[in-house]
Amino acid sequence: MNIDALHYRTGEPVRITLQEGFIAAIEPLDTELTLEERAELSMVAPGLVDLQINGYGGYDFNHPALGAEDVKKAVRAVWREGITAFYPTVITGAPYTILGAMRAIARACDEDEASAATIKGIHLEGPFLSPEDGPRGAHALEHIRPPDTALFDQWQEASGGRISIVTLSPEWEGSAEFIRHCVRQGVTVSIGHTSADTAQIAGAVAAGARLSTHLGNGAHAMLPRHPNYLWTQLAEEALWCTLIADGFHLPDEVLKVAMKVKGRRALLVSDAVALAGLAPGSYDTPVGGRVVLTPAGRLHLAGEPGLLAGSAQMLLRHIARLSAAGLASLPDAWDMASVHPAGFMALPAAAGLAPGAPADLALIRRPGTGAAGLALTALCQAGGWVYRRE
Repeated sequence: MNIDALHYRTGEPVRITLQEGFIAAIEPLDTELTLEERAELSMVAPGLVDLQINGYGGYDFNHPALGAEDVKKAVRAVWREGITAFYPTVITGAPYTILGAMRAIARACDEDEASAATIKGIHLEGPFLSPEDGPRGAHALEHIRPPDTALFDQWQEASGGRISIVTLSPEWEGSAEFIRHCVRQGVTVSIGHTSADTAQIAGAVAAGARLSTHLGNGAHAMLPRHPNYLWTQLAEEALWCTLIADGFHLPDEVLKVAMKVKGRRALLVSDAVALAGLAPGSYDTPVGGRVVLTPAGRLHLAGEPGLLAGSAQMLLRHIARLSAAGLASLPDAWDMASVHPAGFMALPAAAGLAPGAPADLALIRRPGTGAAGLALTALCQAGGWVYRRE
């Protein structure tokens, strides 16, 4: 199969040849294109890789009654957002609720080739987080607990070994040994929802922690000028970081500083909740109660408009917003949500648009400007079309 499109990095017309699920060749188009013919071509870019999705399109990976069929439907739903690989995120909850989510995701992957191809692992965000208001965010205090290797192993067994990322706060006694336990299993440990001090963060890094989860969010409203856990994580060169760039979670100056300090180690995540992809309106949710999704895409508590109730925007929005704000070029912003997270998680998709890379490709257009200025026209996964816009 051949795909004619504009290369997302160069803007030049190319023909991409696909064979047996991989990119066989990328060559310049031989023919001279008129302006009209060029305008008909979409841009082609690597499929998006999201390390943190709590839900989408009404499907919630943390619903107590989550089933394998819900997971399968969620996988197919995220395709329309350009995502060819993601990590469903299971957050703080009762141990049996987390266990049920792990079993449902594992069953979906065992029964369904599409789910197995798209879900590259599970992100466990909690329950080993800070109990303090602010850092804890929306995670239920009643279920917050110290790191527990036996409990983690139970969940890992239920997942079929699919837990790939664990977010924790290293402020707990025994955190370093728990981190080493995870690292020995090949699990990436991330620092998040933390009130840890400098020594505790340094200890976590020494034990093998490699990432900061949605840096700048899940924090106290007021912090000491210095030291504090944001400066410490920015300064730790061994730590990569994920950022929520939906335009609501972090101001531009924070994004700019984090991106300058971390460079290629700054990654985008959506941190999307189940209401992402739904129409604006008021909704009742298991976590947070009554919430409002505005026409602008901001999700807030119904009674307190100043308090966010999670992210309702997927990575296309984050990429377009970084580009529109002048914080990154479109190609660089796209890489923050595709080849860079793939590389961090050692996925073959890290090769991007290159011969021999997996044929996971997004075709996109820029129908408008600003934060909403990207539209997916089609998505190819492992050489086959999984989404085409009607």
